[in-house]
Amino acid sequence: MGKPDPKTLLLAQVFITFFMSGTMSAFMGILHMGFGDTFLGVWPRDWAIAWPVAFVLTQIFSRLGFKLAFTIRKPAR
Repeated sequence: MGKPDPKTLLLAQVFITFFMSGTMSAFMGILHMGFGDTFLGVWPRDWAIAWPVAFVLTQIFSRLGFKLAFTIRKPAR
């Protein structure tokens, strides 16, 4: 498997942030409010806010994450 092109990486970040922001906002909402009417009324709005924030932050921090990972674990040549 070769290195993915930039458009594929961007699309992957769209999917990853969609799933991660949804599951994390749901998990934290249930943790703090419990699963009920209050949670079900608030969570979709919270997710709609969390997803674009998560996407923008991955654009900012993904390079740092890759740099740290490659610093800790040198890739084989």
